[in-house]
Order: sequence, then C-alpha cells, then structure tokens
Amino acid sequence: MKDTRAGLSAGKTSSGTSFKKEGIITVVSGLPRSGTSMMMKMLDMGNMPLLIDNIRTADTDNPRGYYEFEPVKTMESDNSWLEKARGRAVKIVSPLLEHLALDVNLRYKIIFMIRKIDEVLASQRKMVERLNKGGDAIKDNTLKQNYASHLDKTKKLLAENKHIDVIYINYSDVISDPLEVSETVSRFLGTDLNTEKMAMAIDQSLYRQRIHNTGEGPDPACTEDEAIAERLKHLGYL
Repeated sequence: MKDTRAGLSAGKTSSGTSFKKEGIITVVSGLPRSGTSMMMKMLDMGNMPLLIDNIRTADTDNPRGYYEFEPVKTMESDNSWLEKARGRAVKIVSPLLEHLALDVNLRYKIIFMIRKIDEVLASQRKMVERLNKGGDAIKDNTLKQNYASHLDKTKKLLAENKHIDVIYINYSDVISDPLEVSETVSRFLGTDLNTEKMAMAIDQSLYRQRIHNTGEGPDPACTEDEAIAERLKHLGYL
C-alpha cells in the first residue's frame, strides 16, 4: 500500500505545519545499513514531509520500514524525479549521491549517517543471508577497504559542491542520545521539527549488529566500484 504522504504538497507536513525550506531537498544518506531508515523514521515522527512510496515493505531487517522511493534506484540514468523532492526528505544511499542533479536551482541538505564499518558489514551480511541471494562472495575485508575509500571520496565530493550542505551523524550517538541528535538535525535543517517525537522513534533493541571482524584478506581481483555495486544489488538498492 502506498503512503498517501507522497502526494502531499511540497512545503507542508502531514500535520499541516509550514515547511519553510521549500526549494531545498533534504537527503538522508550513508552506506546501506548505517541507520538511514532510522533517520527517515525520525524525520517522519518529527513531521518532516517525505518522498517515499513504500514499495519496499518492512521486513525482519527493517521492521519499521525502509522509507524508500523506487526511482532512486535508477537515478544514474534518470534523476528528473528530484524536482518532486523539493521541500521533502528522500533516502539515497551514498554510492548514488554522485548522480544528484547539481543545478543552480536545486540545493541539498544532506544528513549523512556514519556507522562503524564492521557493524555495517555485519548487518549487510546478515541481510544477504536472510534474503538467500546467492553469488555474494565478496570478502568483508575487501568491502571494508572499498567502503573506506568510497566514504573518503564522497566526503570530498560533498565538501566541494556549493549546492550542498552536509551534516554527519554518528549512529551510536543517535542510540545513546536521540533527543540531542534530533535537536541538532532540526537546527541543521532550519525547521521546527518535533524533536521529542523524533527521539521516541529510536528503539535500542534494533541495534543488533555490534562490531564484527573477519580474518579474510582482500580480494585484489574485485575492484572498488564492482564490489560496492554487487553488494548494492544484493541488498536491493540497485
């Protein structure tokens, strides 16, 4: 069932409160399984208008929902839908950020989720196993190395673009002090979000994957882009 909020006029929340930054697109980003769905849930609870379609429904890995918009998956070939995201928040995993439309008429505020890469990998591996998608033979240490390189490049890309403002939010900080993080995010967006309700969105029991290390070495035959793209496909982001 599609979420009716996707049809709201840009600039209005579900409670009817004015959203002042109508021309700004809010992007929640980060590596897959770094807390992006959690942040989208927080924004939802805080009365931020979202661009979602709920085609990908809640499951064991994300029991509170994915908060995704299907056209994001093909934004490499078509990002014209970004116009619909004005005044709203949309989730875009970090490997797809390079396909943002950097137009003079578009400005982005990016909430970038940071989580320990070992925890990200453990969560991704668990999800791949549950989905029972074969062929994901990428070693964790290969991905760890590639993800680290990818994050460095992405941070540089975001810092160099005058159309982008970015804030980095640590996953563990959200878990330990959700109200403070909610207030920080509200100030960054320049909006009057309901920070108390945002904090209530956090369920610490869902912090299921702690630091996980593997003794496997990197696979030199698998390039950075290939490894990340393959993992994104297995996780349903491409």
